[in-house]
Amino acid sequence: MLRTMSTAPDTVPASAPEARAELLAFAGRPVDARPDLLGLERDALAAVLDGIGLPAFRTGQIWHWLYHRGATDFQTMTTLAKPLRARLAETFRISRPSVVTRQDSIDGTIKWLLRFADGNEAEAVFIPEEDRGTLCVSSQVGCTLTCSFCHTGTQRLVRNLTSAEIVGQVMVALDHLGAYPTGGPNRPLTNIVLMGMGEPLYNFDNVASAMRIIMDGEGVALSKRRITLSTSGVVPMMAQCGADLGVNLAISLHATTDTVRDDLVPINRKWPIAELLDACRRYPGLNNARRITFEYVMLAGVNDAPADARRLVALIEGIPAKINLIPFNPWPGSKYVCSDPDTIERFAQIVLAAGYASPVRTPRGRDILAACGQLKSESAKLTRREARSVAAE
Repeated sequence: MLRTMSTAPDTVPASAPEARAELLAFAGRPVDARPDLLGLERDALAAVLDGIGLPAFRTGQIWHWLYHRGATDFQTMTTLAKPLRARLAETFRISRPSVVTRQDSIDGTIKWLLRFADGNEAEAVFIPEEDRGTLCVSSQVGCTLTCSFCHTGTQRLVRNLTSAEIVGQVMVALDHLGAYPTGGPNRPLTNIVLMGMGEPLYNFDNVASAMRIIMDGEGVALSKRRITLSTSGVVPMMAQCGADLGVNLAISLHATTDTVRDDLVPINRKWPIAELLDACRRYPGLNNARRITFEYVMLAGVNDAPADARRLVALIEGIPAKINLIPFNPWPGSKYVCSDPDTIERFAQIVLAAGYASPVRTPRGRDILAACGQLKSESAKLTRREARSVAAE
């Protein structure tokens, strides 16, 4: 049974004109001028606290309350004196994206539609399993890319998400899961995948800042081994991702020839398969214990033939890797059909026989459009005329 919760009076998805009108209304609202402490890395947090005369040890105290205890109100920071709490509340704020809707799938998956301070929206998805709980996080409102099999790709890029907005998605999930204090042995959120809306490597600075906050051992404390960044193939940024963050890498491959991939993943026209795989071979820290995951959506009659499977294993030869075979998740207006189970199994056996793990990803959250490739919000980028109109008000 589908359950929908909302902080708004109407949870029916807005039409494009309604979404644009709502965004205009938000753009004209007063902005809270207090600096937001959420999303600041330690050095930046220390700097703003130093700016109001607080000693360095306060940084650790406040960091603990923000990320280990999940505080959203300075008054709950009981290790601080009441006058200091009042001063902090006057000077700073602690943000969260607002939850427009929460949808719970029959399989336990949770999808949140989150609204940010400017009225734009993105989605985050929590996927519970027996041995882990994975949060799928968005990095952009809309997407830079236009992958033809992906629902998000039909929504043009509105803007990058800030570090605070990326961290905010994690904090909302922790709030809803009752996961404080963080870091315990039975924590419900154990993994993060940057596989939501957007291309993370086109917003790398904000993504990297957010992940450093999440990986900090005195806060949310998720190891880099439990974070996976998925890219469609922004080749020049891949080495920096490995060197700066050291997180796991997933590649949205989906085809074994440039002709097919040019259509499915148009960024391939800029960095074709050969260049992409060369960058994979050079990914910092790559070894048999830290493999690259190649994501491969199964599309009937497009990329699912035995010849495709044989080409795939030839292409990735020498790369420590596993292949995630993803049954295509339908969305309104899509032109593709999922490969049938026998075809997927035949493909998987060819890959497995070549020595590569080839798990078939079980679709999760299909009934709430929360599965891989199904995320989308109604946010639309304001035209220059609309932005000028708001600024003039």
